[in-house]
Amino acid sequence: MLHDMEIRSGRITPPNISSFNLVLWAFSYALFLWMFTGDEKPNAIDFIYTACFLSTLIIPTILNFYVFIPSFLKREKYLIYIIIFILNCLVFTILNEWFFDYFVDYIFPEYYFISYHSSIALFTIFIAFLASTTLIKLSLDWFYINRKENYDLKVRNQQMQLQLSTLRSQINPHFLFNSLNVIYSLALEKRAETKDAIVQLSHILRYVIYDSNTELVFIEDEITLLKNYIEFHQFRHKKDNNVNFFHQVDNNKYKIYPMLLLPLVENSFKHGIKGDIANTYIKIKLMLNSGIFTFEIENNSPKHPVIEKGYSGVGLNNIKKNLEIVYPNNHSFKIVKSENKFKVILELY
Repeated sequence: MLHDMEIRSGRITPPNISSFNLVLWAFSYALFLWMFTGDEKPNAIDFIYTACFLSTLIIPTILNFYVFIPSFLKREKYLIYIIIFILNCLVFTILNEWFFDYFVDYIFPEYYFISYHSSIALFTIFIAFLASTTLIKLSLDWFYINRKENYDLKVRNQQMQLQLSTLRSQINPHFLFNSLNVIYSLALEKRAETKDAIVQLSHILRYVIYDSNTELVFIEDEITLLKNYIEFHQFRHKKDNNVNFFHQVDNNKYKIYPMLLLPLVENSFKHGIKGDIANTYIKIKLMLNSGIFTFEIENNSPKHPVIEKGYSGVGLNNIKKNLEIVYPNNHSFKIVKSENKFKVILELY
């Protein structure tokens, strides 16, 4: 094959130039030998003549490959490249005639060489050969670049998946930590609802650990998760806490990245309902209209925010990182802070 490209150490290596040239010139020698001899069996002078003829093609071809194509063709200077290409063929056509008329007889005095082709025929051969090898070289370069782009895309995808897995692994322990605190509080108070809370937590965790372990989930499943989470926290907090969850979607099969919204709700419960302020509230609004998804969540800002060592800011940072990976240039994430209010607005386009 003309292409000696391998994947070594997890990387795509460029085509081996030596192998490419070796195969190209070996094939070209065989082709020209057949052209000059036809169906007749070649003899010694045919092999020598073919080698001499091909030697006059080596320099213009190398110039074309490694000077003219990179400097002009690949930089889209097409007119300049065409002019230089024609001049390259013309100059070496003349040199080919001069080589056979005045020089080759001194190298091989025991043979008598003549040019079998007219000047126009020689020029045509040079044009055809350089044009053909140019196409081969461009095809080889395209094949390498295409393979490299595909490889780079796979690497980037693997890196993204690894990053998303890492972020999700941070969400799950964080969620479990907060949920176990709820169960622990119920157990300390010896509440009758402890058993029901454990059962409901198991349903939530099943979704968090298993059902959400996909690239995308239906929006209706995420809505159910948020409802369950809100109801679960009602076991710990007073029933009269003002938690309002309004949702309206025009397509329940709309897909969204899993576990994208839960950290925001967690954050509101941690800093709002648990805050040292009266008349606490959480307002959640989820809308989907004509493919535009909007999620707004607002809560009171306590005077002394709850900060859990090692976990402060994990939820919001995870959401920002996830959005940058999963919804690049297709989202809006705004945080609105005031003295007594904290609001997040998320839009997906």
